[in-house]
Amino acid sequence: MSGDGFEPNIIVFTCNWCSYAATDLAGTSRKKYPYNIKIIKVMCSSRVSPEMIFKALSDGADGVLITGCHPGDCHYVTGNHLTIRRYYLVKWMLKELGLGDRVDLEWVSASEADKFVEVVNKFVNKIRELGPIKLREEVIKKP
Repeated sequence: MSGDGFEPNIIVFTCNWCSYAATDLAGTSRKKYPYNIKIIKVMCSSRVSPEMIFKALSDGADGVLITGCHPGDCHYVTGNHLTIRRYYLVKWMLKELGLGDRVDLEWVSASEADKFVEVVNKFVNKIRELGPIKLREEVIKKP
């Protein structure tokens, strides 16, 4: 369980063609979503490498959410199929470190502003429940 007042730092990678457009639609529609997310636009969800995820977590993110076009709707045809393979590899690696629940993948199309808001709220609440990454706290405390 998280401590009182913990607000997670969340990185959300969005593909340029679908999920970023959904974030834009959510904003222009004045939909409310958590303030503590940082959106990073990439051309395709397949551009999110394992190194980017590990770097985000090691640099202070409490969770990483990857969003992209629905399978079959990728602007780059098979980009999200590569994303799926990488995602499961990263999840396995993070599970070994006890951090597997801190990365998620969701498909959000350009017209799904409500879904984007729902996905982000759900993810932020999940990370809030998990609390801060304890490994980082232990490393910082050691001389």
